[in-house]
Amino acid sequence: MDMVEVTIERRQGQGKGTARKLRRAGVIPAVFYGPKRATASIAVRAEEFERKLSHLEGSHLIRLVNDGGKDADLHDKAVLLREIQRHPVTDEVLHADFFEVDLTERLAVSVPLRFVGKAVGVVEGGILQPILREIQVECLPTEIPEFIEVDVSHLTHQAVHLSELRLPERVTAMGEPTQPLVSVLPPTVEEAKPAAEAAEAVPAEGVPAEGAAAAPAAEPASAEGKGGGETKGSEGKGRKGGGEA
Repeated sequence: MDMVEVTIERRQGQGKGTARKLRRAGVIPAVFYGPKRATASIAVRAEEFERKLSHLEGSHLIRLVNDGGKDADLHDKAVLLREIQRHPVTDEVLHADFFEVDLTERLAVSVPLRFVGKAVGVVEGGILQPILREIQVECLPTEIPEFIEVDVSHLTHQAVHLSELRLPERVTAMGEPTQPLVSVLPPTVEEAKPAAEAAEAVPAEGVPAEGAAAAPAAEPASAEGKGGGETKGSEGKGRKGGGEA
């Protein structure tokens, strides 16, 4: 990974008012610190910051230079951009933190993952599901990978795990070897209705479907007429019996 060179200067004054004046002048307030130095207030031109640093992903090695090397305490220092504070609405850079590193000592950094290839499971209708977008690795500052490729072309419905990554020499992944990084979700297929359920959904012959108006019921026979006929028959039978007596 090539080092990105950024020109900085020592910043005078503290507080929000001073920071606002700097930003209005096209300068971003920042700090430069490390395990073996006191924190220094610095500034970097906003145009240079946006052009060289704002698009970088993961951990990128940066070389700070002071104009003409006049300030030896700030000139030719290797750093990582640890934090960027942005305005929540305009996305303008408000502040930046630069952390000095020792080029001879290994350190832990974040490296983005780049998924390559078209998974077999995706061709069959599944969906590629990234689980992690970056991982922690340990290496020398001069050997930080820009990204790590993850080949997903062989995936059906299983996952790629941390232990399966192909890492550059002298770069070690940190974390559980069984940590999944990406998988393929199987395609979603609507289940067919069971035969019994489908049969219930079809109305039987002569039975109105749900929502349809029911046929009017037949008018019942008059109870009075029916009862009167039975009475008349009984009375006639009784009279017949009386005549035989």
